[in-house]
Amino acid sequence: MMAHYAAQMRARVIVLAGPSGSGKSRLAERLALPLLRLDDFYRGGDDPALPQSDIGIVDWDDPASWDAASACEAIDALCHDGHVDAPAYDIAANARVGHRELVLNGSAFIVAEGLFAPEIVAECMRRDLLADAICVRHPRMVTFVLRLVRDLREHRKPPLVLLRRGWRLLLTEPQVVAYAVARGCEPMSPGAAERRLGVLFEPSRR
Repeated sequence: MMAHYAAQMRARVIVLAGPSGSGKSRLAERLALPLLRLDDFYRGGDDPALPQSDIGIVDWDDPASWDAASACEAIDALCHDGHVDAPAYDIAANARVGHRELVLNGSAFIVAEGLFAPEIVAECMRRDLLADAICVRHPRMVTFVLRLVRDLREHRKPPLVLLRRGWRLLLTEPQVVAYAVARGCEPMSPGAAERRLGVLFEPSRR
């Protein structure tokens, strides 16, 4: 049994999943809770075990490109200890570029959001850390446009790569949502999710 299990739990985690570009990051920011960005737990681009996509680049949409164990340990530490030193990842550079300290500041909930959020739901439940698990989604074409605009604005990859990847994600989005639902996430729009979570954590702020 891990040492954290003996410590008093200070917070629980709200897991936000959803297709890339679905609005989960914006929702997480609006909730104004301590936020652990799960995309910061990507593996480095020089890792020889990274999976490859059918368009000739690293498949950053494959869970094998991500470190689930480290993400769960960070959530556990933040919920029990009240603080954690989390990595900072630069998607354009395919590398961790630093770190940042997250603290609870008395909050009874934290948010963990990212593309691979469904991968941690079962482990968070096993550790009795889970408050809620939601898959944020829009109509597919809306997500496609939002994602492309975001990725171009942030210069994540060359435009042609972003367009090809975005089209592939558009086609596979139903499977992404189904995968999240099968792992315990409830699908809903960002607005519905915000209303639901407001009911959950507002009493703890009074």
